[in-house]
Amino acid sequence: MKVILREHVEHLGERGEIVNVASGYARNYLVPKGLALAATAGNLKQIELRRKAWQVREAKEIDEFQAIADRLGQIELKITKKAGESGTLYGSVTSTEIAELLAAKGVEIDRRRIVLADPIKETGTFEVAVKLHRKVAGRVAVEVVAEEAVE
Repeated sequence: MKVILREHVEHLGERGEIVNVASGYARNYLVPKGLALAATAGNLKQIELRRKAWQVREAKEIDEFQAIADRLGQIELKITKKAGESGTLYGSVTSTEIAELLAAKGVEIDRRRIVLADPIKETGTFEVAVKLHRKVAGRVAVEVVAEEAVE
């Protein structure tokens, strides 16, 4: 079944593209969620009229997210965790903790946008990727230090 995408769908296509998908996928997922329309002549005309506005909005979003990515590059986060003598953490640093520290620095990022390939389970300095937009990603430095033992 041919559909016109109203929004970007990961691993499928960009907004405004005509793609061929299984009819069940279109009928049960894409159309009810407002992500796609059936590829009819009327819908094609409607999408063409909206395409220019989408391009302007996309360019504006990319500029805004690029500014946030530049800000993220200047931020260094420091997390204190309990750790063993070898520097191995008791637990791990999560994306939620990183998002909370970024919020404290004035940058509101959804925790789902923070990409941790592997959990941080040791002390040290790490570069953490933040996927802000499908075309814009930022990086933030996270320093994990061992908590001092209080006796």
